[in-house]
Amino acid sequence: MTKWMNKPISELHDALVRKTVTPLQLVQDCIDGVKADKGNCFEATAFDQALAEAAKIDDVKPEEYLKGIPFLAKDNFSTKGVETTASSDILNGYVPLFDATAISRLKRAGMIMVAKTTMDELAMGGTGTTGHKGNTPNPYDPERIVGGSSCGSAASLAYGIAPLALGSDTGDSVRKPASYSATVGFKATWGRISRFGLFPFATSMDAVGFFTRNVLDAGYVLSALSGHDRMDMSSSSRKKEKYETYVEKKKTLHRIGYFRAVVDAMTDPIIKESYLRLLDRLKERGFEVVCYDYPEKLLDALYPTYMILSCAESTSNNANLDGIRFGPKPEGTIETYSDYMRKARTRGFSDLIKRRFVIGSFSLLSANQAEMFNRAQKARRLIVDEMNRFFDSIDYLVVPASYGKPKKIAELSTAWSLKPDFLDNILTLGNFGGYPSLTLPLGFEDGLPFGVNVTGRIFEDGYVLGLGKEIEELTGLKDIVKEDK
Repeated sequence: MTKWMNKPISELHDALVRKTVTPLQLVQDCIDGVKADKGNCFEATAFDQALAEAAKIDDVKPEEYLKGIPFLAKDNFSTKGVETTASSDILNGYVPLFDATAISRLKRAGMIMVAKTTMDELAMGGTGTTGHKGNTPNPYDPERIVGGSSCGSAASLAYGIAPLALGSDTGDSVRKPASYSATVGFKATWGRISRFGLFPFATSMDAVGFFTRNVLDAGYVLSALSGHDRMDMSSSSRKKEKYETYVEKKKTLHRIGYFRAVVDAMTDPIIKESYLRLLDRLKERGFEVVCYDYPEKLLDALYPTYMILSCAESTSNNANLDGIRFGPKPEGTIETYSDYMRKARTRGFSDLIKRRFVIGSFSLLSANQAEMFNRAQKARRLIVDEMNRFFDSIDYLVVPASYGKPKKIAELSTAWSLKPDFLDNILTLGNFGGYPSLTLPLGFEDGLPFGVNVTGRIFEDGYVLGLGKEIEELTGLKDIVKEDK
């Protein structure tokens, strides 16, 4: 654990303003943490660039909240001059010529990128075990997963290596790892943050997310990242807001909802008791807590709907990964372009990626579209329509972000689930409807963290953060770092 990087941005900012520490010292402290990493958290580093940028900063004003603070970025964000592989062999050696908008906006706010974090290959997977560098385990128990696909970002914060790490969230890829690592994980409303320079997975569900140590820091980071970007026409043109004010003033709405089916299906007594106790304490604070009968058949449809749509979109989005522009070249005699691409992809992709592309291609075949892709689109529409009915009268959905201990790596299976548990997939609701969604710590079970998730209406990101602050005060769990043994 480092001297400074185990602290939240708020404390580091105060120290910079008082000149108790310099940006150069903070960056060096972060570099030391990256070098000492034993959890396979990193893909590439930008040490020289980071030190050079830090040396340019002489003074930090009180209003420059993020200036001089180091950060990390998931390896599917384009970073100028720094290798970016998305943890896939097919992209080995690819060095972008430009920064993703999320990267450039943090830099514009004065933040300094130090390293790129590991991930599940091409952001597909939720275990942190499918990247080309191997497993990124849970800091609280190396035999267990930390979740994915933003595994390296979550683990690095838990280890106290940096106070902010960017991630991406297509199903729950920021919010589930946040639950398993005792960090704050936030996914903004779809379109609130530009995705220019973020490698696409499933475009209709992809969202920029990030990990911090507390909700206030998340508010400041969202303020820096949000806003329209002419390079991303899917980014919203809505006026920028100061999201930190929602947290500082605890600006919230009134009605909190939960699903009866979720409570009935929970089997872990510690997580269930902690969740229900939180709802009771929110009632005591004046919130109205409402039970909602969300149709269980729609909850059961979450997993197959997500898999069909995400595989189909990823197959299309990654069609350019043919081995010609970047990545390992195929060996042997090459006679045609198709032969070249087949050999390059066979060598460059893991079995999981190949399987997802096969499923995506199969569902997009004209003979199968009506039965698979179109039905999945219709199922998504029904799921989102029901969520919008929920939000017609209820302001927030509050659910556990995880429903048991993280799985052991040795017990993971590559088989497709024939009867998926909707509890493990409920956070995909936030991606299907593009809603803002926040995970923050709720408790510990046998030394392993678990979290609670707050989801709100589209573009009510500030109110989601405001309720997160209320919950943070009730639990007393913030600024958590895994202690060295």
